Amino acid sequence: MFSQTVLVALLAAVVEARFGQEQGNGAITAIGALTNLGTSGQAATLAGGSIQFLLAAANPCGKLTQADNIISELGTSAEAVAAARGLVAAEQNFNPFVVSIPSICSDPTLPKSAELRGVVPLIDPAVGGQDIENANSAKSIVTPFDATGLSVAQVMIAQGFSNFTAVDAAGTKVAASTLGGATSDASTGSANSSAGSSSVAAASSVAPVASAPAGTDCIPSTTMVTVTRAAVATSSECAAAVTVTVEASAAPSAPASSVASASAAPVATGVASGAAAGTCTGSGQTLVCSSPAVGAGKVSDPVTGTFGGFQASTIAGLDFGLCVPTMKFELGLNGRSATAGTFQAQDPLCNKGQEEALNPAIITNRIHDQMTNACGANQAAKDAITAAQAMIVALGTRDQTTAEAFNTALGFAGVNTNPDNAPQTGLVGHV
Repeated sequence: MFSQTVLVALLAAVVEARFGQEQGNGAITAIGALTNLGTSGQAATLAGGSIQFLLAAANPCGKLTQADNIISELGTSAEAVAAARGLVAAEQNFNPFVVSIPSICSDPTLPKSAELRGVVPLIDPAVGGQDIENANSAKSIVTPFDATGLSVAQVMIAQGFSNFTAVDAAGTKVAASTLGGATSDASTGSANSSAGSSSVAAASSVAPVASAPAGTDCIPSTTMVTVTRAAVATSSECAAAVTVTVEASAAPSAPASSVASASAAPVATGVASGAAAGTCTGSGQTLVCSSPAVGAGKVSDPVTGTFGGFQASTIAGLDFGLCVPTMKFELGLNGRSATAGTFQAQDPLCNKGQEEALNPAIITNRIHDQMTNACGANQAAKDAITAAQAMIVALGTRDQTTAEAFNTALGFAGVNTNPDNAPQTGLVGHV
């Protein structure tokens, strides 16, 4: 009797821990944090009402309808869209002692909001092929897949994962293999992880990024901007609302030669020779800075760390002024254990005086603040960081992929997230 009681308690604890992890992806918290939108208490009500759609018994189409409700009630600001996408991408509670694969919505009309189409959910780590799907989910929050005429279930299949049960809005269940386009090998866990990235549509679902006029002389307007990874960032100060369609096909990868050798500590080199610095006018909220030359501010120091110098975002319209708003994830910074990973801004202008942090939100907040305090970024860039901050909260991860997702969202895909080749003895990692 005692052993049976212990077993039951153990099973309950495992299930509770998984549900806690799923809520811990930040989706519910991100929704509740939208207190500046809608009427008083509306965000909290939506957050509380969303929890039921993460329960194991819930119809997976329910959370898509709830995500639509967030958009319809709180609007299409960058923060609202990020929180709603976080709910679409949230892992639904999963009990591996009862079923072996998750349930995914097969209704092609859901979600109805264009901003949410093409986002796919996280799944339980115990499911075969989870590495493919969870990587796809992280990508889709930033750059949704093409979902024209497709259900979430069909989008997942198209991106290389089909190890699930398809469920329509009425609760009818069918095998994923019965849906059109079910060609994935993920049910055996053998699908190539590149399948998702190679199938990214040329243009994603439209993701609005709000921006405010930089001065009283600017006339608010709405501009449709088509963005490619190869584009060079340009300053945009007067756009009131920029709608961005992102092509994800040409993101550069960090060359292997850019990684420092583990056998030797880096030598301090200071500012890169011949790279012109940017210039600034104004201060505080009115600070505006021109971008420095590529490579300006390059540093390689065994204590403060390595920074490759200035580079522009590949997303047109995002001008970060003097700074590069990228985040790194490294082990052993500032005397920590060689197995302890923490986050830090890569640019010395962003990390000056800020210690490394276990919580990525602390660093993304610091980067956001420095856009006004030190970098002279334009409003579109500040808004993009605000949206990326909400995305990081929704992801709920605390590892290298977290930094990669943040960097990619701002137009810095492929930037090395361990430029110091950490852990390194004596490395503090910031100024």
